[in-house]
Amino acid sequence: MGVCGTDREIVAAEYGWAPPARDRLVLGHESLGRVREAPPESGFEVGDLVVGVVRRPDPAPCGACAHGEFDMCRNGRYTERGIKALDGFASELWSVESDYAVRLDARLEDVGMLMEPTTVVAKAWEQIERIGRRAWFEPRTALVTGAGPVGLLAALLGVQRGLEVHVLDVVTEGPKPQLVRDLGATYHHDGIDAVTEEVEPDVVIEATGVGELVIGAMAGTAAYGIVALTGVSSGGRRLRVDAGLINRDIVLENDAVVGTVNANQRHYRQAADALADADLGWLGRLVTRRVPLDRFAEAFEAQPNDVKTVITLS
Repeated sequence: MGVCGTDREIVAAEYGWAPPARDRLVLGHESLGRVREAPPESGFEVGDLVVGVVRRPDPAPCGACAHGEFDMCRNGRYTERGIKALDGFASELWSVESDYAVRLDARLEDVGMLMEPTTVVAKAWEQIERIGRRAWFEPRTALVTGAGPVGLLAALLGVQRGLEVHVLDVVTEGPKPQLVRDLGATYHHDGIDAVTEEVEPDVVIEATGVGELVIGAMAGTAAYGIVALTGVSSGGRRLRVDAGLINRDIVLENDAVVGTVNANQRHYRQAADALADADLGWLGRLVTRRVPLDRFAEAFEAQPNDVKTVITLS
């Protein structure tokens, strides 16, 4: 199971919902498993490598959920494995409905827990491309802010699309700069304004939620640029912003800003394809710590060179 910021918030009692009539929630929305039993008509076979889709549509359902786009739920009554009202996959044995299981390439058995964060950026890229098709769209440069797992996977999918990819993060040491370079992308650690002035990105994927970077991304794209916001801000910090100037630039340049979160089955399939096409050695280097289950608490304590921490359940 992969560990992310959402898991840390749940452990700190800052987020998350236990199942009804329960006061505990089993974690684990970044899953990875191997099929032991499957119904005859499910399309799965014993030994298949699979992950479970996190979100489930609301019981009403809203229009989006009724059309299979439950990641875009409009009334907030969705549930999520390991996050909201449904136990997660953090156990040695778990079950999942076959409609909410996605098969992975067998070669990904050591890194398949990267699937869920990859779905987040697969959806972000889908949203960018759909917005781009409002008119002629041939992006050349992409900027990703943040070199955590989501940012690095966003950069991977940008490189796979043939774009000139740039990644901005604050660190100058550790594995992140080299991981970016080994993708064939360019690593930056200057301020957001300096980077956008140099790169003039056609696309920005913001993966930190840091207010200065969000505003800088919105203000710094090339004309007809698209910003996808994937980072969730904590709130409470105030910035002095010339909102009028930002609005003027967005309007006069036909820019677009979109927020995106979660994923449906289509994005899981896109993510599975992206991981299957990636360099396995590079993916393996994203997993910087593997913590055994009997020392699980260590996984929630950040270390200086962490990229992705996982808990080994078997």
